[in-house]
Amino acid sequence: MLGRSNVGKSSLINALVGRKALARTSKQPGKTRDCNVYRIEDQLYLVDLPGYGYARVSHGERRRLGAVIDQVLTGRHQLAGVVWLLDVRRDPSAADLAMGERLAKHGVPVLVAATKGDKVGRGRRKDRLNDILKVVDLPSDQAVMTSAHSGEGIKELQDAILALTDEEGAR
Repeated sequence: MLGRSNVGKSSLINALVGRKALARTSKQPGKTRDCNVYRIEDQLYLVDLPGYGYARVSHGERRRLGAVIDQVLTGRHQLAGVVWLLDVRRDPSAADLAMGERLAKHGVPVLVAATKGDKVGRGRRKDRLNDILKVVDLPSDQAVMTSAHSGEGIKELQDAILALTDEEGAR
């Protein structure tokens, strides 16, 4: 699970596993500073990576967090893929685009979870998602619109994650 600070990683993890407080949420972004690993029903591990792009950390801490992310992306042969969280209300930032380049460089399978779908009107959601996918150069079949608050897209994301892990097991 990877995304900018304040994109809703902890809330989405809680929604995916059906527990309110498995992953700790905070009103203050940038609280996740290491990898949090969650074992899900003996089927898979979800790894909550530190958020990127948060301005209120030192340059040294930003480098350390980047190294943690790179270590997971390159040093884990069991990595089936990355669920990349992007806030549907925001255009991808420079940090998002840089992360997209890192993911492509490492050849990591990517599934986009467009978060906070409940904050955008129903008529605009599909257009917003398509706009974001154009910018990050990913096809629509690699994306799911989600809302941890309303539950929208949670079952679809669960199914997509399981399919991704099944594909990895078949390799």
